[in-house]
Amino acid sequence: MGVNQQTLTIRLSEMKDAQQIMDLDAVVWDDYSSPEPLDWTSREDFLRHCQPGSQFVALVDHRICGYVGFRYPTLIKSNRHVYEINIAVHPQYQHRGVGTSLMDMVKEWASEQGMKKLSLRVLASNSGALEFYEKCGFVREGQLINEFLVGGRYVDDILMGYLL
Repeated sequence: MGVNQQTLTIRLSEMKDAQQIMDLDAVVWDDYSSPEPLDWTSREDFLRHCQPGSQFVALVDHRICGYVGFRYPTLIKSNRHVYEINIAVHPQYQHRGVGTSLMDMVKEWASEQGMKKLSLRVLASNSGALEFYEKCGFVREGQLINEFLVGGRYVDDILMGYLL
């Protein structure tokens, strides 16, 4: 059931990928997976926040089916050994190895860049994502209680980390 590794290509994002990534964001980020749906107002808005080369994209038959973004969590120099990541995989490609391949790529690349840690945040209500991150070796480092009001109920924000 996995995606054939010969048909899956992973590379750094390029300017030409903007619209496909924006389309993927519209499908993936909803009240279940995010504190609020991700709605880019324009291509320029997207590119201001997600510059080319700030994520790895996974392609099957030249179509983006997932990505993992990375950035410094703060502007503080003493925090420059950490990348905060976010990952999205199109529902049609979930549970087929795309997410794991993206995670393996960002771990390897971040390590080669001298990073010592990856961190991420995930809603406590998103049990599938929590299970996936734990399967990838991430550990829970903290929990922000009632951090978001989503769909009329308060949801905790789970902080997770992976030491490289």
